[in-house]
Amino acid sequence: MSTTADPLAALGALPGVAESVESVRKAVDRVYGHRIMRRRSNAVTSEAALRAARGSAALSGADWALEEVRRRTDFGTDDEARVMGAALRLTAEAGQLLSIWRQSPLRVLARLHLVAAASDESRVGRPRQAGEAVDEPLIELPLPDAREVSGRLDGLADLIIAGSSAPALVTAAVVHGELLALRPFTSHNGLVARAAERIVLIGSGLDPKAVCPAEVGHAEQGRAEYLAALEGYVSGTPEGMTAWIAHCGRAVEFGARESTAVCEALQRGAA
Repeated sequence: MSTTADPLAALGALPGVAESVESVRKAVDRVYGHRIMRRRSNAVTSEAALRAARGSAALSGADWALEEVRRRTDFGTDDEARVMGAALRLTAEAGQLLSIWRQSPLRVLARLHLVAAASDESRVGRPRQAGEAVDEPLIELPLPDAREVSGRLDGLADLIIAGSSAPALVTAAVVHGELLALRPFTSHNGLVARAAERIVLIGSGLDPKAVCPAEVGHAEQGRAEYLAALEGYVSGTPEGMTAWIAHCGRAVEFGARESTAVCEALQRGAA
C-alpha cells in the first residue's frame, strides 16, 4: 500500500476504483429507496443478517441451503454446524461493536474471534504467537509470521483510528483483505474478516441498516473467484488491489440485489 499520509485514500484514487464505488452507491440507494424500507426495514435487516451468515459460512466450508439454516437450532453437532453457528453469532455480534470499532479495532477483532470460537482456550481472542498453527484450510496463501502479523495489525488499527477520506468500500475491502492475508488468529479468520468488513460497511454509513450483505455476494461469486481476487490483494500491485476492491464492490451489489428481492417478496406478502 501507499506510504502517503492517507494510504486508503490513495487506493481510492486507483484507476477503476471510482467506478466500483459509484456502482455500489447506486445499488445501495436502490434498496434504501424501496417503499418496503419505509415500513418494514427491520424485517429486511433480519433477513439480510440470516443470508449474510449463510454466505460467510459457505466460504468457510459450510455451504447450506438457506432453509436449512432457518430450520436448524443445533449448531454444535459437527464441523459444518459449528462453522454455521459461528457465522450466525458473528453476524449478530457485529452490530453491537460499531461504537468501539473506530476507537479500538483490535479489541473488536479479539471479541469477534472469541464469539466465533466460543471457547475459553488460551489461544482464543488474541493474535497467534510464534509456532502456533492456523486452522484455515480453504486459504492456502503463504502465512506471515507472528511478528509480521503484529506489526501489520497495529498498522491497520492506526489507519482505522486515524480515519480516512477514502470511500467506505475501499476501507472495508482493505480490512477484509488484510485480515485474510494475515490470518492473525489460530482459527475462524475468514469468518472474522467478513464480519469486520460488515462492521465497516455499516458503521461508515454506506449501509447503516445492514441490508446489503457483502457476504452474500462473496459467496455468490464463488470461492475460486474469491481466492483469486484475494491473491490480487496479497500481490500489493495496483492492478491486484483494484481487482480486490472491485470484487468486494460486486459483493455489496449482489447483497443489495438480494435484499431488493426480499423487499419485493415482502411487498407481495410472500415472505
